[in-house]
Amino acid sequence: MANNSANKNDSALLQALAVDNSIPIEQAAVDLWLKDLNNPLRWLVRPLFQGLFAILLHLVWLFKRLPLPQFSAHGLLQKLICWFCRHFVSVEANLLILRHYATESNILNFIIANSDKAGVEPVPLYPKTIDDMRHASFVEHDQCLFKAFAQLGHWQPLSQPKTELDWHHWQAVNMDNFQVEKRWSQFLDFESAHALFMCLFCLLLKRDEYRDAINGFNLDQSMAIRIGQMIGEPNLTEMAYNKHPLYLVGPWNLSQRFLMHGFFTEYMYARLEQLRDSSC
Repeated sequence: MANNSANKNDSALLQALAVDNSIPIEQAAVDLWLKDLNNPLRWLVRPLFQGLFAILLHLVWLFKRLPLPQFSAHGLLQKLICWFCRHFVSVEANLLILRHYATESNILNFIIANSDKAGVEPVPLYPKTIDDMRHASFVEHDQCLFKAFAQLGHWQPLSQPKTELDWHHWQAVNMDNFQVEKRWSQFLDFESAHALFMCLFCLLLKRDEYRDAINGFNLDQSMAIRIGQMIGEPNLTEMAYNKHPLYLVGPWNLSQRFLMHGFFTEYMYARLEQLRDSSC
């Protein structure tokens, strides 16, 4: 049995969360998240960051939607985020970011492999280091999602689960494959780091790119519906916090929607990995 990160000094809630496996999620992800929750700056700095930068984000959002020439700087965005992650974001938060690439890529590749649509390109984004993320782009991460849905076309509901599942695009997440160099300056928790990133994303993406990125979370429900029909578990839709993809929203409540998208991909990945293990 995997060790968990809770100890007798943790609160009663954290000790309970460390062993609760009612919802599918890998213990490695739980351990990383509990360590992130124990970061004291999360409780001191994060509320201030989220309040101040939420106001700034809405001002940038308004500026980008003015009838002015649009501009973007994807390369600069990638370099700044990776530099910041390398020097200021905690090891646990960086590992959670790297895991997210892998979990979402696996979910999309599972849908692609088990759909009847031929010729859909699998998602190649499986970075193992912070430097890899300069190439496995934060921007490309969203675009791969949209491209896959566009190529898959209209979904034909399944009358019964698939008898044989295709796993040939699947890459099991192994924490030993991720490499994050530990530095003394890495002190920011996951949510505080996101509060700093979100204004930069809004500024350095074109307005439609940013609008699409923050609404792509709502495709979680669509992914859960498709996978639920494939494996015969329609209740998987309960895992999706972000729903109703036709309802486009602005940047309000972005931090929570972003975080819940991350949990969704962890839940879905863990359930599919359980299924894959049982079928081997």
